[in-house]
Amino acid sequence: MKTRPSSLESVTCWRAKFMEAFFSHVLRGTIDVSSDKRLCDQRFSPLLHSSRHVRQLTICNMLQGATELVAEPNRRVLETLASSLHTLKFRHLLFSDVAAQQSLRQLLHQLIHHGAVSQVSLYSWPVPESALFILILTMSAGFWQPGPGSLPCRLCGEASRGRAPSRDEGSLLLGSRRPRRDAAERCAAALMATRRKSEVKQMPRAVPTTRVTRRSTQESLAIGGTDSKRELYPPATSYEASGTKQPSSAPAATSSASSSTSSKRAPASSASQPKPLKRFKRAAGKKGARTRQGSGAESEDLYDFVFIVAGEKEDGEEMEIGEVACGALDGSDPSCLGLPALEASQRFRSISTLELFTVPLSTEAALTLCHLLSSWVSLESLTLSYNGLGSNIFRLLDSLRALSGQAGCRLRALHLSDLFSPLPILELTRAIVRALPLLRVLSIRVDHPSQRDNPAVPENAGPPNHVIGDEEIPENCLEQLEMGFPRGAQPAPLLCSVLKASGSLQQLSLDSATFASPQDFGLVLQTLKEYNLSLKRLSFHDMNLADCQSEVLFLLQNLTLQEITFSFCRLFEKRPTQFLPEMVAAMKGNSTLKGLRLPGNRLGNAGLLALADVFSEDSSSSLCQLDISSNCIKPDGLLEFAKRLERWGRGAFGHLRLFQNWLDQDAVTAREAIRRLRATCHVVSDSWDSSQAFADYVSTM
Repeated sequence: MKTRPSSLESVTCWRAKFMEAFFSHVLRGTIDVSSDKRLCDQRFSPLLHSSRHVRQLTICNMLQGATELVAEPNRRVLETLASSLHTLKFRHLLFSDVAAQQSLRQLLHQLIHHGAVSQVSLYSWPVPESALFILILTMSAGFWQPGPGSLPCRLCGEASRGRAPSRDEGSLLLGSRRPRRDAAERCAAALMATRRKSEVKQMPRAVPTTRVTRRSTQESLAIGGTDSKRELYPPATSYEASGTKQPSSAPAATSSASSSTSSKRAPASSASQPKPLKRFKRAAGKKGARTRQGSGAESEDLYDFVFIVAGEKEDGEEMEIGEVACGALDGSDPSCLGLPALEASQRFRSISTLELFTVPLSTEAALTLCHLLSSWVSLESLTLSYNGLGSNIFRLLDSLRALSGQAGCRLRALHLSDLFSPLPILELTRAIVRALPLLRVLSIRVDHPSQRDNPAVPENAGPPNHVIGDEEIPENCLEQLEMGFPRGAQPAPLLCSVLKASGSLQQLSLDSATFASPQDFGLVLQTLKEYNLSLKRLSFHDMNLADCQSEVLFLLQNLTLQEITFSFCRLFEKRPTQFLPEMVAAMKGNSTLKGLRLPGNRLGNAGLLALADVFSEDSSSSLCQLDISSNCIKPDGLLEFAKRLERWGRGAFGHLRLFQNWLDQDAVTAREAIRRLRATCHVVSDSWDSSQAFADYVSTM
């Protein structure tokens, strides 16, 4: 099947893994079942045979496989999946038609509400379709409402037939406002508009054509019964959702315009899948309609104008809904948003893990997510990775605070990462810890600094102190804290306030943290020693600790830490000959340290040989894991290191990692060194080409 599992995935049963991949390939049609007489036997079903081994299922693109799974011939397959499947993933979703969404609705109802699926993950959806995204969210949260014309669910025991709702999940949650578009879709529309404009300029102009004005266009829209404020969808989608039939006749102007537009942008055949029409936004300062040549000029301008009007009014309407939405999740009645409490929908079993990776959240999607989160008590783990939250982070904090106040709240892990944040990362961390005092795992990363001078706080969202107050943080249950910082010096007192309130902290990871002075870094370490007595693992990555050598020695003398990581921290950039003996002496006197990771610190052969003294006979160190990857170590230095370990008769001390060192310069010596080392420890290395890596490094300078 040409399928290779990820190197990060731990496969415990290769037979089950094979059957799971086989199920996915048969479902998508990438394996031709008819080519094998054993698979096309009428008494044998490949899907049914392999379904009991499926633990995770991935749905891609146009929801391929959803319709097949809910079909009547595959009822037993779906029943088996409901008991075996635990993880449902969506990757690279595209716009889908009503039939596919209806099939997905039934599939999610069976797998989540009546099944064992506990995790839903969405990956790489640059321009999410609002209706489909809200459908996945609401079904994952346990809400169920039969779709148009759907049969009653036999598992639910519904006596009445499924009735066609007047509104879908989007309108149910957010009222009758038209869907909002996010920045990604606006950029895509702008690029398409630019390309369209360049194509028009290249067209030969023969005779001037009729100019369609705003007034005439509005009149024609009024005659045709079209609302200019609504977004146009394909005929099959819009008329099916409203439950009406498409008009058979229209005035001449409107009829010609719609027919021309349909032929160019939406398939007329009912067999083809309808796709949402793209919206083109005119550049600023060009409000007049452009002239075109040919018989379709009027229809072209008419089509563009509908989207231009919507684009011009979008910013104002988004501001309006933003002002109305602010503060609605802070214990107030959500009906003021058009967000009812979903009494009309039935409530079923919901998932415990929700992950959104690279899924931009528009205002509509963010409001939906926040509204659901405020009462999603079964949720145990939430991951929001690069979703472009922006000022919606304040609504998220309000919803998390409301969720924390619910009886039976189970949320214990939160992973949040984004390019930008209206709040500095430490203030955002303080706000999250205050909102979720029972949180156990918090991972937060912001790649670029925030505009703190003018934060984009929505109006009526409460005063800034409501989110970033200076009051003391109450004691929390945090056990694992991971923070990735943007560039710029971080205020050490804010970080210390979080650490002081986290007395149960066992693992701390700081990535790219920068402090104003070594004294500030020392203040953080002193806080760890005094307030975090349960800390076992400490990790620093991409931090300049060349001027913090005394603070590093202070850490190595800490008798409570079991694992320390200094990854690409430039430890030996200054005074290596004086610092290395001090470092080795501190490690020799530490009997609790079990693991030391020093990748990317330019240790070199001299540093490696000095580090070998940690395993000497007069050492009380119990170090059993050592990572010296990417440290410019050569084969002769590694061989001498192995000989010293043999001379001291040190027993097996565990794992030694040697990735990306200069061992290819002398392959024979490197093999001999690794052979000797394997007598005392488990060696993990690779065949790294140092010359090519150096060439790549020079090429990027």
